[in-house]
Amino acid sequence: MKKLSLVLVLALFSISTMLAQRTIKGTVVDESGEALIGVSILAKGTSTGTVTDIDGTYSLKVPEGTTVLVFSYTGFGTEELPLGASNVLDLTMKESAEQLSEVVVTGLGIRKEKKALGYAVTTIGSKDISMKPEADVGRILRGKVPGVDITSTSGLSGSGTNVIIRGYSSITGDNQPLFVVDGVPFNADTNADRGFSSGGATASSRFLDLDPNNIAEVSILKGLSATVLYGEAGRNGVVLVTTKSGDIGNLDKKMEITVSQSMFATKVGGIPDTQKKYGNGWQNDASNAFSNWGAPFPSTNAEVFNKQINGITNGGRYELDADGFITHPYSFVSDFIGEFPELNGARIPWEPHNSLEQFFGTGLVNQTSVGISNRISDGTSVNFNYGYLNDEGFVPHNNLSRHNFGLGTSTKLDNGLQISTTFNYTTSERNSPPAAPIYSSNPISGASLFSNVMYTPISHDLFGWPYESPVDHRSVYYRSDNGMQNPRWTSENLNENEKIRRFFGTMSLNYNLLDNLKATYRLGLDTYTQRQRYSINKGGPQVPDGLMNTSERLNLIVDQTGLLTYSTSLNEDWSLDLVGGVNLRKETRNRTFATSTEQFVYNLFTHDNFTTHKNNSFDRVENTIGAFGTVTAGFRNFLYVNLQARNDWTSTLEKDNRSVLYPSASVSFIPTDAFASLQGNTTLNYLKLRLGYGTSAGYPDPYQTRNVLGQNTAAFVDVNGTTINTNTISNRFGNPDLKPEKHRELEFGLESRMFGNRVGIDLSLFDKQSTDLIINLDLDPSTGFTKSTVNSAALQNRGIELGLNLVPVKSKDLLWDITVNFTKLQSRVKEISKGIDQVLISGFSFLGNFAIAPVNLDENPDYDQRSLEFAQKDGNTYYFPYGAIEGSRIMRDADSGLPIVGANGIYQADPDQGVIGDPNPDFNMNLINSFSFKGLTFRFQFDWQQGGDIWSSTASALTARGIAGETGFDRFVPMVVNGLKEAADGSLVPNDIQVTPNNAYWRNTGVFYDENKIFDATTVRLREVSLSYDFPRSMLENSPFGAVSLTFSGQNLWFDAVNFPDSINFDPEVLSLGVGNGRGFDFVTGPTSKKFGGTLLFTF
Repeated sequence: MKKLSLVLVLALFSISTMLAQRTIKGTVVDESGEALIGVSILAKGTSTGTVTDIDGTYSLKVPEGTTVLVFSYTGFGTEELPLGASNVLDLTMKESAEQLSEVVVTGLGIRKEKKALGYAVTTIGSKDISMKPEADVGRILRGKVPGVDITSTSGLSGSGTNVIIRGYSSITGDNQPLFVVDGVPFNADTNADRGFSSGGATASSRFLDLDPNNIAEVSILKGLSATVLYGEAGRNGVVLVTTKSGDIGNLDKKMEITVSQSMFATKVGGIPDTQKKYGNGWQNDASNAFSNWGAPFPSTNAEVFNKQINGITNGGRYELDADGFITHPYSFVSDFIGEFPELNGARIPWEPHNSLEQFFGTGLVNQTSVGISNRISDGTSVNFNYGYLNDEGFVPHNNLSRHNFGLGTSTKLDNGLQISTTFNYTTSERNSPPAAPIYSSNPISGASLFSNVMYTPISHDLFGWPYESPVDHRSVYYRSDNGMQNPRWTSENLNENEKIRRFFGTMSLNYNLLDNLKATYRLGLDTYTQRQRYSINKGGPQVPDGLMNTSERLNLIVDQTGLLTYSTSLNEDWSLDLVGGVNLRKETRNRTFATSTEQFVYNLFTHDNFTTHKNNSFDRVENTIGAFGTVTAGFRNFLYVNLQARNDWTSTLEKDNRSVLYPSASVSFIPTDAFASLQGNTTLNYLKLRLGYGTSAGYPDPYQTRNVLGQNTAAFVDVNGTTINTNTISNRFGNPDLKPEKHRELEFGLESRMFGNRVGIDLSLFDKQSTDLIINLDLDPSTGFTKSTVNSAALQNRGIELGLNLVPVKSKDLLWDITVNFTKLQSRVKEISKGIDQVLISGFSFLGNFAIAPVNLDENPDYDQRSLEFAQKDGNTYYFPYGAIEGSRIMRDADSGLPIVGANGIYQADPDQGVIGDPNPDFNMNLINSFSFKGLTFRFQFDWQQGGDIWSSTASALTARGIAGETGFDRFVPMVVNGLKEAADGSLVPNDIQVTPNNAYWRNTGVFYDENKIFDATTVRLREVSLSYDFPRSMLENSPFGAVSLTFSGQNLWFDAVNFPDSINFDPEVLSLGVGNGRGFDFVTGPTSKKFGGTLLFTF
């Protein structure tokens, strides 16, 4: 008996030892036998865990004492399996109907089941955000969410990005969504110290400070019923960003290190294909005109050259001879004779050059990301992230460098108090060339690089001829008065520099007062310093005496939220969730600005080196107090009713108007759970109907309700010789009756999954009404003021958003997934106060985006019919779209619509400005395809914008100046422009007046008529393409790596703006008016970019 007992003890000891040291392996599949990738396996009671690989296999060294493994996977139930004697443990997981309803982040960071929501929420995971060629998280999201319109100002590295959700809801107010990072409002402003007319259009947006590789997920709340808990700050939608530092509560691994390294090339999105048959000049003569209507080249246009050489008047200014040589253009600039004696009188070939192609180079993007996560114990986790970016643009001296540091901690104390913190620090520096808008030849104000590059004459050797004076460093170019600025000189002597230092973080305390009652306090801080310097050396025609602008901004947001959440089941049928709380937010902005002109010493940029100075500063403080509550009642898990409300008190309005209540209600109904006949249906797996109604408000900027005393002082000497400090009153007349803008929205939605979850549909219909909109009212200067702020307009936005997901093939090795997003939006200006015909939204009074009052033909029968063509008719009233483009027009026959041609054979100007375009697209559609075969995944995204007008200086000027490829025809053959001329009897007859091609193109498509610069912006593009490979775990068993992947990807690799001239290669996805409310304008502020390269990622 003793021997038997001893044997049993030894056997048990042996088994125990074996269990303590063994490794458990296995495969996890679904009910169809397909491998499940990323299933979490955890040794119960410990922090030791792993996930399945692409083959569904796993390997886990279990610690001593482990008896159970816990398997969990999204969309499936959580299962626990006991360990036996075998080291192999396989599992077939069953899909769970309850788990199919994913949990998403909603207002105030509260996570809810998606099926319980009566409004639309879209979540984008880390895999769709990280390791992309773009450094801007906004641009990465383009095309991935219906109803969200994202446009870059240009392709320059670090340039701004415009994000608009469900259209524009304010005329003069901000239409950008609220960014919330780890539960705290995040300042995403685009701070342009100079207006767009002076080159501020390419200023960076502050969500550029976020590192996409440190983002765990992004959730987008689009409707007012979804954003009501954020008060007026959420009126334009909310972008909820959860960083990896803030998403560590569910870490299932003890320690993991992730490292990724990316290298990408950046090139200009499209370079015009120029004609190579004619050079610099005018009316077929070789001369120094800022156009390419000169003589033909003998090398590329020999037939025309030989035929017409005798017809060239005296060889033109450049003295072109029959051998194809000219006198060097610098010989005709008197100032250059002594500085470049070797060029004076020199004879050079009359030939084409590739200056434009040479100017745009290839930049390199280098990204490094390191992440370390550690589940120290069951209650404590920590995550650290570091990201480095060096992004060089496709033009000289354009670059962005950025360092991101992130730290997240979460711990649960023995007393039950949960403490979570995030700390994020960003430092960045951006350099950019000047990009002031171009209307004709020179910038409207300030300086610009791109116009002089784009318009460089084909016969000019930009990189072979001098660009700078060796005497005084001034710009050197070919014009006789040296009146045009050499783009190479611009590149070397003008610079915009920006430096950012930013900290943002949170501290959150959670405590369960009772089993179902939790208290939360969250403190958030977001602060940054932004220093900008805009410098121009003296010696350039655009700003001859030099300029230096410097500014420093300090922005600070302190946000505090306290809330109570209560959840209970009233009985077997009813559940109840209650949330109540308060929010305090203080936002402070300080700015100092200094301008100095008349530079003394070349290339020395200190304000002391300039003789004239001007300084100003401002301080701005906003305080908002909000109280909110929400009640959600659920009935048998198929019907949910949600009531929400928030009341805000703001410091920007007077006492009687500063308190605003925003109520909201939504309903979610799931018929497939409600009706027994639909439960378990193999065709219709899931159906949800939702209805939501929400309200919000829009507060004015501070200091609009009272007359404000300017901070700038000036010395005044009275008749007694006494010096008195004086101040000025703002030219804006304060309106104490100013009220907040009001917004209300009705939304209906449908969500469905069918055919074994192979087909998914997410449909939203919405109607958003905005009233009491704030506009600037012009006042008679005799009042002592020039402007005031009033509530005076109304808008309507209606739209359709459709998300379609298809899984045509799903097998053990192959997965084909298709996503289609569709957005159609219609905007209307519903009302502007009587006496105000229109309001300028953005641009210039002679050319810009306008909000135009509705027109009732019964009251105004003589209204301009041509403008009404862009309006939407409802009965006898015409409603204009938001942002209608107004500009100069040509005269047209009222009956036929044909242009009227004058006696000179050229179109005649209409004396009245009118509507010439609608910048709003007819619809947007996106197609995302993903093919996965074992560890190989191929993915691409096509975007299609249908319609939307754009005024393009690039396309019109390149054509008008004879540079575009389409202008390489025989220019010695006269032309007749299409239209009608006036006959001797006063009637209109078809035009037959011959003109030179020079006059036909320059006069009709150049600087004269805005109408002829309007193009349909319909575009199809390959937004993204990637090929990635995840190495199988079997290859890594004897390595220190847990996972290794290699990805090759590209961004914006191809596009076709189908209604633009083919040779222009123009990408309409630019915003020359900068981030804001303007759109549909190309003032040559910089083309888009394309990027391609690869990423290597590994974990250990």
